[in-house]
Amino acid sequence: MPKPKPWYSLKRAPARAEAGEQSGDSSESSAELLIYGDIGYSWWEESITAADLVKELQALADVDVITVRINSFGGSVPDGLAIFNALKRHPAKIITTNDGTAMSIASLIYMAGDERHAAENSLLMIHAPWTYSAGNAVQLREQADLLDKWAEAMAKSYAASGQTSDDCLALLTDGIDHYYTADEALSEGFATAVTDAIAPAVTAALRAMAQNRFQAGASAPRQNPAAAAAHTSPENTMPNPAPAAPAPVATPKTEDQIRAQALADDKARREAIAAAAAPFAGRDGMSDLVARLQADTNVSAESANRQILAALAQGAEPAAGGHVVRVEDTGRANRIAAQADALLVRAGVANEETRKRVRAERNPYRADSLLDLARASLDRAGFKHAGMDKMAIVSAAFTQGTSDFPVLLENVMHKALEAGYAVAPLTWTRFAKRGSVSDFRAHNRYRIGSLGNLDRVNELGEFQNKTIPNGEKASIAADTKGNIINISRQVIINDDLGAFIGLADMMGRAAARTIEADVYALLAMNAGLGPVLADGKTLFHADHGNVGQGAALSVDSLDADRVLMRSQKDVSGHDFLDILPTVLLVALGQGGNARVIVDAEYDPDTANKLQRPNKVRGIVGDIVDSPRLNGTRRYMFADPNTAPVIEVAFLDGNETPFLEVEQGFDVDGSRHKVRLDYGVAGVDFRGAVTNAGA
Repeated sequence: MPKPKPWYSLKRAPARAEAGEQSGDSSESSAELLIYGDIGYSWWEESITAADLVKELQALADVDVITVRINSFGGSVPDGLAIFNALKRHPAKIITTNDGTAMSIASLIYMAGDERHAAENSLLMIHAPWTYSAGNAVQLREQADLLDKWAEAMAKSYAASGQTSDDCLALLTDGIDHYYTADEALSEGFATAVTDAIAPAVTAALRAMAQNRFQAGASAPRQNPAAAAAHTSPENTMPNPAPAAPAPVATPKTEDQIRAQALADDKARREAIAAAAAPFAGRDGMSDLVARLQADTNVSAESANRQILAALAQGAEPAAGGHVVRVEDTGRANRIAAQADALLVRAGVANEETRKRVRAERNPYRADSLLDLARASLDRAGFKHAGMDKMAIVSAAFTQGTSDFPVLLENVMHKALEAGYAVAPLTWTRFAKRGSVSDFRAHNRYRIGSLGNLDRVNELGEFQNKTIPNGEKASIAADTKGNIINISRQVIINDDLGAFIGLADMMGRAAARTIEADVYALLAMNAGLGPVLADGKTLFHADHGNVGQGAALSVDSLDADRVLMRSQKDVSGHDFLDILPTVLLVALGQGGNARVIVDAEYDPDTANKLQRPNKVRGIVGDIVDSPRLNGTRRYMFADPNTAPVIEVAFLDGNETPFLEVEQGFDVDGSRHKVRLDYGVAGVDFRGAVTNAGA
């Protein structure tokens, strides 16, 4: 087998004893690391990995300054992250320099510098992780989730720029190659200084790899006015052509043209949403999701596409993966899935399907402890752990760059989290609407008035002008709730599954309960009349025509509530909405009586017991009795998809809790952060009626 081609060199610099040097203290020892080529593991040939580089760095523990010079189109993310962490851990001052191109994972290594220099003619590029993969539909969706987890891990490193992790994550998930000139990298915080131009040593081979790796022309370098004139791309170093002649000034559009353009844009948006969902038309709930996305004018085609993908990914098990330039090992994913199943069964939180799968496949990991799995992960990574004590073994399993032990733990915790969330008893979904928002700003919900009936043409044949009705507006905004679970090395050594798998299961249940509690807390506001709407009145208010005359549960009182709901008019007051009730919400103690009244064939309130038909039989299809309600107050709701009253809006439509993992600095192990981004609000009063009871 040919000797692997080196993509880096690390050399200790000779001592600087000459007088008059301007580069620092002459007693300072230094080293130079050159990263010129594809980084790390390569699937098509024997390769040098990050493990080799990290060992050489550890041997230079006495060096005061390490200068890292980068000219690379990227490579393996696992190796890149290991290099980043090794540089961060090193006691030396780290100075990274972009000599020509720092792209993909090379740009992440660049962020390890305490000082980050950029040659004035250099380019920095950040983009979403990608991979080659093969397998069935389930495995490919798993790979997509793997890439998302790598993006989350990488975002924390890019946050050294001073931007938030969420802002950096956006650069890693939008599918765009983000190019930065040296000046732009400096203004965005990715670089700390711009240095004089050097001659970038970009070889023809690197150019060819760039053309294969990053789609040519798919994304042009970002420009700002100051940098545009001097910009050159890796594939074309010719000067930019002379500026074109100024374009003629456009004629202002008329109101009709603007309206026509708006209608055309919305049509294109709807068609794009339909096209994105077309391959999955047979999936449960897909048609409803598409209809909801098309109806919400605040949802762009791009946002809709993300929500469709999120819906398709429900039930998948995200785990760490990467922006790698190699074929992903589907056997690795299957092994991790099998190990996760075995741990879930041992922890007692696996569902019946998982238990059956473990039994049927005679899962080989059923008896393995966490320490056994940690050792096995180091063996697969080629890490020699003979003679190490248990604490050191677990520490290496957490921190060794190519170890898949952290991936396994995250996979297990995510499954336990989702399992706990799925089995929590929820009732809000039966009477409140599920919604989506694209960010944390307040998002408006509009209700448009009607024109009423047509007017008679007068005897002169004149048609009457019609006043365009005003609409109504409500708003909803997402917020973030969550907690952190700390996993120590002692937990792994003690094989304490309940300390993190059980906690993840409980965290999932807590997330579901939090939404449930927030919805009922919204209803309980203002003595059960709900939140104050944009008109300054409570959700349930006499002026809204949705407060029934107080009466105990009975055939007549429920019928009166029904009449009240069906008498509601549209925003303009021109026509009846004729809304039908579908859900009756009562306190737990009233559930039995409510079912008797609604399900009885004959009127249960008839004193002489004559077989008089029950006029409210089947008046609602669902009776919700909740311990979160007290007293005799009850609520009647219409179908939330037809006449929504309360909305629970999730960020980008992601309804399940999100798990984020990082190696702990103040915790001897790892930290697992669970968060859920959502908001709850009252959006309209017409689809519900309340009655204080008696």
